[in-house]
Amino acid sequence: MMKNAVVLLSGGLDSATILAMARAQGFTCYALSVDYGQRHHAELAAAQRIAQILGAREHRVVSIDLTGFGGSALTDNNIAVPQQPTEGIPVTYVPARNTIMLSLALAWAEVLQAQDIFIGVNAVDYSGYPDCRPAYIEAFERMANLATRAAVEGHPLTIHAPLLHMPKAEIIRQGNLLGVDYAHTVSCYQADEQGRACGVCDSCRLRSAGFISAGMDDPTRYQIIE
Repeated sequence: MMKNAVVLLSGGLDSATILAMARAQGFTCYALSVDYGQRHHAELAAAQRIAQILGAREHRVVSIDLTGFGGSALTDNNIAVPQQPTEGIPVTYVPARNTIMLSLALAWAEVLQAQDIFIGVNAVDYSGYPDCRPAYIEAFERMANLATRAAVEGHPLTIHAPLLHMPKAEIIRQGNLLGVDYAHTVSCYQADEQGRACGVCDSCRLRSAGFISAGMDDPTRYQIIE
């Protein structure tokens, strides 16, 4: 009997890969995207395409407006997205974003009687976000198993972060083997309405370097800068 799993699906390269991984492991996948007031909605459109192509049983988008707090270049238009690498935790870090997303996934998982949640965090080729570290994932899983009716009644939940220790190139190779078409994904922090990438933000640089290291053609569509 196939087990249900909730997969957090942003529309980017990493989340598309974990959806393919979860499906390959035999899970019935319920994809969850979050419209949190990010700079563009191209990634949400990408998530919808990916969920359909990779066979998610259902795809839902939950809205929560983090622009009310701001504090990040992704939720406050007065803060520019850096075009060069920066020291420390970058301004593209969205306060509590992964905690909020995992909490929403946890709520849906209980309703679905799912004991598995997949998230595409990475602690190797990442931007220094504190909520992408192994210790954070372990801590959230412990909290989830203290806080939910399902766990109290003997059905503990597992947070799967299969990309946690994988370089970006290896993620791309794994996704390619699983049939992920990365042309449908959007990773850029400031993509335009057509989903075309800026090519200069931190996410674009990491993505481009990953394809180069993997020895594969980069299908990313870039904006034409005059």
